[in-house]
Amino acid sequence: MTTVEALEVAVTAPIVSFRNPLYAGVQVALPCPPPATVGGMLAAAAGGWDAVDPGLRFAMTFHARGKGVDLETYHPLDATGRKADPTPREREFLADVTLTVWLADDVVLWERRLHRPVWPLRLGRSQDLVGLRTRRVSLRAGPGRQADAVLPEGITPLPAGTILRLPTAVSTRRDRTRWDGYHFDASGRSDVVIASGFADADGRAVEFLPPVHPVQLAGVGA
Repeated sequence: MTTVEALEVAVTAPIVSFRNPLYAGVQVALPCPPPATVGGMLAAAAGGWDAVDPGLRFAMTFHARGKGVDLETYHPLDATGRKADPTPREREFLADVTLTVWLADDVVLWERRLHRPVWPLRLGRSQDLVGLRTRRVSLRAGPGRQADAVLPEGITPLPAGTILRLPTAVSTRRDRTRWDGYHFDASGRSDVVIASGFADADGRAVEFLPPVHPVQLAGVGA
């Protein structure tokens, strides 16, 4: 049976919130972090995108054990682009979350980077710092249970849950975004067997997502 060594990264946080950038002027939350957000966290560990391989890919799962709504200060822009008066706005949040990321390339390098990150590691908002632990694991080639995996659109058979339109990569100037479709079941209980590239020791699907480096957007719209 074919296996591959990977670095398994378990990221935990008490509170996170992922705003859906498809909606302007309103606060609509996503049920999982976009791949671009996770890529940004990894780039922070490395010291910036210039230190990251343009072909960086990872697989990920996500689970939240609760959710709620609170108020945050919103700083809207007026018609001229200047900041208007701060306004309180409801914000959806996810509580007691675990994000698991698998990296199969440059395992030793990423292990070192994540043990001693250059910049603080955040997930979502700038104030939401995370806890993190890593371990080396063996991934088995072949299908796995969907469970709480974030999966690319088009994978077979049809996964349970919702199809989300998420940012895969964002340009360094933040003026261009690559959008892709992803499947995610927020319950994390789906037993659909997915034709994924790999599975972990618990039989969960581990499917590597498209590259997230901003270089993927070079020349887009030119």
